[in-house]
Amino acid sequence: MLIYDFTTIGNKLFSFRKRMGMTQAEVAEAAGLSDRTYADIERGTVNMRIETILHICDVLHITPDEIFTEKDTNEISKQDEIWERLKSCSPKDQETALRILAAYLQSLD
Repeated sequence: MLIYDFTTIGNKLFSFRKRMGMTQAEVAEAAGLSDRTYADIERGTVNMRIETILHICDVLHITPDEIFTEKDTNEISKQDEIWERLKSCSPKDQETALRILAAYLQSLD
């Protein structure tokens, strides 16, 4: 799902920045922005140019997709369920399931 809300995008940037252990000033400097501009971006009060987004993503070692999209939690839980069921299968059954999945995905092309 695509995110259009600048506040949500800013919150995601805040989260990624904290995970990197960086301050707003460090991200701003590395991205070639003023401290104030980067702070406004995290607050969601400014619109960003594409080149600004790319610079920030580069500094935080993330892709634009990671800040502009949000996975559906229902989709994630379904993936987790499939993964858990696959892990509980025997190695032979896992291999069979993966071959079936590969054949199915190939048929989509």
